[in-house]
Amino acid sequence: MADTDISTASAIVKSFMSSRSFLSMTTKRERHHTTCQIVAPTIRIYEQGAATFLKRWVSRRKRPPALLLDSLARLPTRSSILDLGCGGGQDARFLLAKGFRVVGMDLTTAFLRAARNTAPSVPLVLADMRDLPFRDASFDAVWAAACLMHLPKSDTACVFKKLREVVRPGGLLATTVTYGTQSRILTDGWMPGRYFARWQKAELARVVERSGWMIDSLRVVSNQERKGRWLNLVARRDG
Repeated sequence: MADTDISTASAIVKSFMSSRSFLSMTTKRERHHTTCQIVAPTIRIYEQGAATFLKRWVSRRKRPPALLLDSLARLPTRSSILDLGCGGGQDARFLLAKGFRVVGMDLTTAFLRAARNTAPSVPLVLADMRDLPFRDASFDAVWAAACLMHLPKSDTACVFKKLREVVRPGGLLATTVTYGTQSRILTDGWMPGRYFARWQKAELARVVERSGWMIDSLRVVSNQERKGRWLNLVARRDG
């Protein structure tokens, strides 16, 4: 499947898209890959190891994440949700089955190919979260599971601001990031070379609130599936 097939296969996607062309998105993606020494290697590792990663992840996943069940899954039916960093599409499939209108987005082509098989009815977009291609106020909520942590912290505030733009007033953002003090590139273990930003609770709260979000909940949790400690955030766009 070609990259453009992923981005333009559905008229539903076009209803959310801004006037920026797919060529523009691709050019910006390539620019980020050539200038950012953190994001590009992480994406490359996911591209190369997508099959192994998804097989291992699916074997761990017993049910949808608790944060998803406790926040977005309670939205009114037919709410529009952006699954940011949708990976292999498991969460998108769950949300679609709940009656939501879902758009999946990822920067890893191999993940989107898998998502096409997992959730064939979900429109998919290949794009960088730092250059969101959607119209303002397109979505009622954003679900961003374990993806923002792969950005350098210097880029994260910009992403929170861009997410606020594409969410309607009163809309929700639910996200998970790694908790801790030492951001680093993995040098050993499973799939080394990936970058992980680790956040303290107060540090993340400052960035989120300065980006125009109101925090509904921010908790440190232990995650048996992903291992380690995580920060679970639910925030709401003010009017």
